[in-house]
Amino acid sequence: QVQLVESGGGSVQTGGSLRLSCAPSGLSVSDFSMAWFRQSPGKEREGVAAIYTCTSTPFYLDSVKGRFTISQENAKSMMYLQMNSLTPEDTAVYYCAADQCQRVASGTSRYWGQGTQVTVS
Repeated sequence: QVQLVESGGGSVQTGGSLRLSCAPSGLSVSDFSMAWFRQSPGKEREGVAAIYTCTSTPFYLDSVKGRFTISQENAKSMMYLQMNSLTPEDTAVYYCAADQCQRVASGTSRYWGQGTQVTVS
């Protein structure tokens, strides 16, 4: 059974940093496309960053380019999202997702974490 567990969320001031972690069980990050999504109240879920198995180019939402960095550590089967220069617009619940490339890219991943809250004030 696949489970994804996020951690690292919290409350920070504008300009601060957080690092989110995603710890999958039942799958290896090296074999799956992995992504971070976020959703804030009243807004649709949006893809923030992704590492795909079908391309060497990671994806970043335009509004986070240059501030967020997605990475994975295959030896530990972990995925991370380093978030710098945070703004109140980054406030959301952040979700880890995993699946085959096309499913992750289309937001239809079968595997999702429970989410971790990020609040920037």
